[in-house]
Amino acid sequence: NVVHTDKVLAVVSPDSAPGKRLVQAARDEGRSIDATQGRKTKGLIIMDNGYLVLSALLPETIAGRFNGPESAERFTDREAEDE
Repeated sequence: NVVHTDKVLAVVSPDSAPGKRLVQAARDEGRSIDATQGRKTKGLIIMDNGYLVLSALLPETIAGRFNGPESAERFTDREAEDE
């Protein structure tokens, strides 16, 4: 799955109460995109058009991928441990 990086406002964790409220509101309003492929939601990508993308990647991994492949490699081991 791919998102247009110029359209991303924020990448946040879904574990906090505000994160959970964001997910519920987006689902209720039809503004959520589930890109987890059946896995646990570990990151939320807030888009500039109001949509919320649910991701199975950690926010640190997503941010690292925005910065390039060498940044993302540092976080992939941590995600494998969580599964």
